[in-house]
Amino acid sequence: MNHRGHHIKAESLAAFGITEAANVSWNLTSAELYEEALKRDEGNVAHLGPLVVDTGRYTGRSPKDKFVVKDQVSQDTVDWGDVNQPMTSEQFANLRKAMLEFTKGKDLYIQDIFVGTHPDYRVPIRIITQYAWHNLFARDMFVRPTAKSRAEHVEPVYTVLDLPDFKADPATMGSRNETIIAVDIGQKQVLIGSTEYAGEIKKSIFSMMNYELPFKGVMPMHCSANVGPDNEVALFFGLSGTGKTTLSATAERTLIGDDEHGWSNDGVFNFEGGCYAKIINLSERAEPEIYQTTRRFGTILENVVMDSETRRVNLDDSSKTENMRAAYPISHISNASKVGFAGHPSDVIFLTADAFGVLPPISKLSYEQAVYYFLSGYTAKLAGTERGVTEPQATFSACFGSPFMPLKPTVYADLLVKKLKQHKSNVWLINTGWTGGPYGVGKRMPIGYTRAMISAALDGRLNDVQTVDDNLFALPVPLSCPGVPSDVLDPYQTWDDKDAYEAQARKLAKMFQDNFKTFEADVSEEVRQAGPKLETIA
Repeated sequence: MNHRGHHIKAESLAAFGITEAANVSWNLTSAELYEEALKRDEGNVAHLGPLVVDTGRYTGRSPKDKFVVKDQVSQDTVDWGDVNQPMTSEQFANLRKAMLEFTKGKDLYIQDIFVGTHPDYRVPIRIITQYAWHNLFARDMFVRPTAKSRAEHVEPVYTVLDLPDFKADPATMGSRNETIIAVDIGQKQVLIGSTEYAGEIKKSIFSMMNYELPFKGVMPMHCSANVGPDNEVALFFGLSGTGKTTLSATAERTLIGDDEHGWSNDGVFNFEGGCYAKIINLSERAEPEIYQTTRRFGTILENVVMDSETRRVNLDDSSKTENMRAAYPISHISNASKVGFAGHPSDVIFLTADAFGVLPPISKLSYEQAVYYFLSGYTAKLAGTERGVTEPQATFSACFGSPFMPLKPTVYADLLVKKLKQHKSNVWLINTGWTGGPYGVGKRMPIGYTRAMISAALDGRLNDVQTVDDNLFALPVPLSCPGVPSDVLDPYQTWDDKDAYEAQARKLAKMFQDNFKTFEADVSEEVRQAGPKLETIA
C-alpha cells in the first residue's frame, strides 16, 4: 500500500485488517481533500468556495437498515426493537470480512479526529472512507486534534469504515438489502455500505456515545446549545427540521453546538466540531449566520441545485430533495464557542413541529410534564429527512432522537430529570410547526415569533405573565408575550374552523395517550398524569 499525508500510522491500519488498499491518504487538510474530490469527480466548487456534492439515491438516513450486534456486551442493555435491530456477531464478522476484502486495490482516506470537546470526555475516533468528500465531511463535523491532544491519544477508540460502493449480502450479513449500517458496541466499530449519505457517519458515532456516557453519569442529548452574555446556557431538543440549528445560531448568544451534546457534572459540552444544517429555503435575512456558511470554502453542500454556468446555488429549489444540507466547521459561525463547552443550563427547550397545528406555540412545563413530553418526543418528520418521507408525518420519537438512543428511553429520562432538578432548570415546550390549521391548511409558525418567544423565556420576561391551561393538554399557555400577537399564543383562536380544531386536538391527544402506554410501567403516577387527561379526551 502507498501511504501519504500526515501523521501516518500504517501498522495501526494493518492491525485493523486493511492490508492491500491502493493509496491511503492520512489526515489530509480541507484544501487537499477538495483537490482529491475534484480529481475524482465527486463534486464541484460553487461560487465563493463551497463544495457541492450529490448523495445519490439516498438523500436521508436509512434507519431501517441500521443494526446493532447482539452479544454478551449488549444483550441486556440495548433496547431491542424496530430502532435497535439485532444482528449476530457472525453476521457482523461476515460483513466485516467482506468489506475488508472490498478495500483491496481501492483508494482510501483516513481522518484521526475526536468526538467530544470537553477534555475529560473526549474520545479519539478514526473515520476510514472510500470517498474524499466523506473524509472532508468527517473533518468538518468532528473535533480536529491539536498537537497536544494528538500526542495524548495514539490510537482510536471508535472506528468507522464507510464504503458507499460496497453492497451487503442479506443472506450472510443480516441486512434487509444491500444497504447496511452495522454497529458493534463491544468492538467499538461501525461499518457502512451502499449509501452515500454522509449523515450516517456522524449519527453512528452519536449512537456509540449515547450508549456509553450514561454509565458515566453523563446525559447524552440530541440537542443544540448556546450560552448568553451572563453565561446562562440554553438547550434546544428536537428532531431534524424542528429548528435546533436555526434557533440556536443567533447573534445575541454564543453557539456551543447545533446537534449533539453531553451534560456532565461540569456542565454541557458539544460532541462535535461542526454543524450539519438543513438549508432548504434558507433566508439570508432570517438566518444570516447559517446563510453565510453556504458561501464559504470548507463547507459541503449536499444535494443542492447549482447553475452550471454561474456556479451559484439555488437553496429554494427542492427538486433533488427537501433535505438539502450544509456541513461546515463550527468556526464558520462567527460567534461560536472556542472551547465547545459551558456551564449547566438555566433553560431547556423542547421543539416540536406539530403537523396537526393544535399545540400551543409556547408553554412552560413542570418536571413531571418534562419527563412526559421528553419520553413522548412528539414532532412531525419533515420531508426528506428519511427515505420515503415526502410530507410531514406525525411521529413520536422518544428522547427527541430514538433512532440514535441504544438504551431504554427511561434511562435518559431519569438522567435528564435528575439534572433538571439539581440545577433548577426551566423547561419549555415550543411548537415550531403549524398554526391556523394542520399541514396543508394552516401555515408554519413564523420564525420571528418563535425567536421572540424564546428570547422572552430566556431573559425572564415570561416569569410573571398570567397563564391559562390548554383544555386538552393541560399546558400552561401565557396570555401575552413581547413581540407576539396574543391571538397567536392560543392555537384555538388561529383556526377559522373551530370544530375542525377540536377534532384535530382530540385526535392528537389520543395519540399521545396511546403512545405513552409503552412507558407507563416505568414512570411514576405523577408523570403518567402529566399528559392529556383521558376523561377530557372522552
